[in-house]
Amino acid sequence: MSTVPLTTVMIVDDHSIMRDGLKEVLKLSGAFEVVGQAQNGVEAVALAQDVRPDVIIMDVMMPEMNGIDACREIMDSVPDTRVLMLTASTDEDAVIAAVSAGATGYLQKFSGKQKLLSTIQEVASGEFSMPGDLTRRVFNRIRSAGEKPESPDLDNLTEREQEILTLFAQGMSYAKIADARGNRPLTIRNAIYVIRDKLGAKSIQEMVVWAVRNGLLDDKPQ
Repeated sequence: MSTVPLTTVMIVDDHSIMRDGLKEVLKLSGAFEVVGQAQNGVEAVALAQDVRPDVIIMDVMMPEMNGIDACREIMDSVPDTRVLMLTASTDEDAVIAAVSAGATGYLQKFSGKQKLLSTIQEVASGEFSMPGDLTRRVFNRIRSAGEKPESPDLDNLTEREQEILTLFAQGMSYAKIADARGNRPLTIRNAIYVIRDKLGAKSIQEMVVWAVRNGLLDDKPQ
């Protein structure tokens, strides 16, 4: 008698009560097996390489390394794993940055249990999943970016900085960019922070959104 294999899931959230609650919901569904838990992005990157889950449920705001940066690192080292961002944030910048980092889904924490379970299944099968209202807001945001963007001007960045920012906004990790350019990852990391300061961005996410709004990803393969 054949049995359907369970979808393996790793949970990443800095609140233990959230991790325990999600684990119980997944266990009771009978369709998922929780194979690991982490409380920040640094732990998540290391654990993902060991347990290689089908899906990672990832919080966005966490100490030490946030979920978006962790997603970027995981997509580099465990590309077959899908990442579902589960967060209380409805900020469009975070959504754009998460998708740019390689997330396959984005769901808000106040969503119901059935919605959570169905979204995990969709993400596990490789389908991109995001609430319709949030999708519309993000696309409206990007569409409005078609109008002439605000300062600072793209000319504020050197050609090298524009290339690095483009690769970063495409979802490449520091290590991947460094390998492509013949640099050290630390050099690329430092360059990213210089670019962020030049643009006056308050966060890496805001910097990625700036890149999208200013057309750095236009006509460039992902």
